[in-house]
Amino acid sequence: MEQIKEILEELKSGLEKNIRHTQGELGRIRAGKAQPEMLERVMVEYYGAPTPIHQVANISAPETRTLTIQPWDRGIIGDIERAIINSNLGLNPQNDGEMIRINIPPLTEQRRVELVKMAKQETENSKIGIRSLRKDANERLKNAQKEGAAEDSVKEAETQVQKLVDSYIERIESLLVEKEKEIKTV
Repeated sequence: MEQIKEILEELKSGLEKNIRHTQGELGRIRAGKAQPEMLERVMVEYYGAPTPIHQVANISAPETRTLTIQPWDRGIIGDIERAIINSNLGLNPQNDGEMIRINIPPLTEQRRVELVKMAKQETENSKIGIRSLRKDANERLKNAQKEGAAEDSVKEAETQVQKLVDSYIERIESLLVEKEKEIKTV
């Protein structure tokens, strides 16, 4: 019985990681609004080492279409600007010597359609991960039964696994609906 609880706890943990990952990936998809997460993967050359931009500057979105980047060390403002330009995010940073401002251009309808496809692909990848976690948990439950766990307990646990998986897939679906609405809002 203890082994079954452990399997269910590990499944829950894996499902939560999957949700957090998906939320992060969906947050990186630009929806026409300025979001600091858009720059999360930008690496700045800082003392000879590539460093995530959020470790060398404060990034904020004071308005819906503007990002500001305030470096902690003014000497690297040019490096931050170059890193943003080289990141292929399609952003045009404006450096005033103290901070960098980025105006986020409005999305075209074609780009909105592409972004929705990207969001759908990301959520589909997440669902595949969830189904893989379910498969692993069910295999571990079958092994537990072979090792002497009660058949009733294993069947009940398999039902719990399916309910958990269904609830997390619903959460993924709701994340997609939210992101689509965000992308399509002009």
